[in-house]
Amino acid sequence: MSAEIAERIAAITQTGAPAVQRRAMAKAITLLESTRADHRALADELLTALLPHTGKSLRLGISGVPGVGKSTFIETLGLYLIGKGLRVAVLAIDPSSTVSGGSILGDKTRMEQLSMRPEAYIRPSPSSGTLGGVAEKTREATLVCEAAGYDVVMVETVGVGQSEIAVHGMTDMFCLLQLPNAGDDLQAIKKGVMELADLVVINKADIDPNAATRAQSQITSSLRLLGMHGGHDHAAQGALWQPRVIQISALLGQGVEAFWEAVSSYQQMQTHNGCLAQRREKQSLAWMWERIDHGLKLAFRAHPAVRDMLPEVQRQVAAGQLAASTAARNLLQAQTGLATIHKAD
Repeated sequence: MSAEIAERIAAITQTGAPAVQRRAMAKAITLLESTRADHRALADELLTALLPHTGKSLRLGISGVPGVGKSTFIETLGLYLIGKGLRVAVLAIDPSSTVSGGSILGDKTRMEQLSMRPEAYIRPSPSSGTLGGVAEKTREATLVCEAAGYDVVMVETVGVGQSEIAVHGMTDMFCLLQLPNAGDDLQAIKKGVMELADLVVINKADIDPNAATRAQSQITSSLRLLGMHGGHDHAAQGALWQPRVIQISALLGQGVEAFWEAVSSYQQMQTHNGCLAQRREKQSLAWMWERIDHGLKLAFRAHPAVRDMLPEVQRQVAAGQLAASTAARNLLQAQTGLATIHKAD
């Protein structure tokens, strides 16, 4: 291990001076997010050195549609956990503009009270076009927070729909926030993000208690139905853990204790039966293959033959002279010298 990495590890894993540790964590995550080749090599060394210090935190995924109150819920929950003597890290993913490419990154402003607490660490990151509701380096950032000794690491996704489920593949428990008037019975049983939820939270229940109660009943029935048909991860676990639905009001602080009791019950049960360890093993392997796919794509674009062919192929596809599927096949074959460029008549 190089002296620079050893110094970074020492700063991240020490808990005596929160300001110094948070600064070291911020620098480490920035390094992990860098795309420079020299930074990538240093980041790999740093991540490998951090691994022995990771694995002890509870990884909690928080997702939901825009406006459901994720930031308010996380702040209320974070302050509650700090009151119980726990340290909390929040990785907040902010959507990036498809026009300008920028992100507001205003989650610290929305979690003003939590951001001022020395027991909390909040890191906003742009999605930068990454699909699934998370950022490309969210997994790496989670490991940094774990190495720093935070008891709970919460990943807040961007406002998502029914198919953005990447956070389920990087956390121990996936919590889905819903609004009281989110839809009818049919909406509640649609496949996608709902069938992967370990815990469904009806937020803003104080606005319309009757609607919140109806939503709780509908979603509870739908989750039972999904489990019975074996389309859910929990089906294989039988009666060990059944997804639950609870009502809360994050703004008023109502129901947070019940939420944490459900989370604690889940963690204890899944740790005891070994499902939590299995879930993390599968996630690590899936992470490896995801990085391989990403690396192959970068290597493909950087290949000299592909770079030489790409401008002409793109021109032909845009002009309607070459089918997109044929163009893709030619570019893929360019690495073996078998590709040909279509000549327009």
